[in-house]
Amino acid sequence: MILRAEEVIERFRRTGALLEGHFILSSGLHSPNYLQCALLLQHPTEATRFGQALADEFRDGRIETIAAPAIGGIVIGYEVARALGARFIWTERVGGEMTLRRGFNVRSGESVLVIEDVITTGGSTRETVETLRNAGARVVGAASIIDRSSGRADVGVPRVALATLDVPAVAPSACEACARGEEAVKPGSRKSSDK
Repeated sequence: MILRAEEVIERFRRTGALLEGHFILSSGLHSPNYLQCALLLQHPTEATRFGQALADEFRDGRIETIAAPAIGGIVIGYEVARALGARFIWTERVGGEMTLRRGFNVRSGESVLVIEDVITTGGSTRETVETLRNAGARVVGAASIIDRSSGRADVGVPRVALATLDVPAVAPSACEACARGEEAVKPGSRKSSDK
């Protein structure tokens, strides 16, 4: 299933998942836009459609397992795994460090694809790739619904996205909205202590 980038963004708008304002991203950076994937992925038909579109990018890759950083990547990661007929696991932070928990493990050389909802700096994806490699997996790539970095984020493996945006994301000290005294909202999944 092919989804054009314009169609991806339109689906975010239609489901109310493309927000405008003053936001603190999970990376700690500030932005005038926020992509709240949960609002899009709460609709099973949308989750399935996006999962199939990402899976189509890797149909010939002999992917054994899909892994996603919790919590943002869980729904879309599961859908990609379902579309590929692959196993699905996730990583999560414990004491600020990305880990495999809940009995999840990988065997040496296992072919794994990392799936995320949105990549801004690539931090969560990169940490997931490192966690899997340290456990012995062969991470073949990464993918996301949205790439907010405009292709600049380096996650340590080749990656693709259904849509790429160049949305400003700046340090709080360089944020014009902060300078105007506007309150920033943190709708993301990570606590500030986990940045």
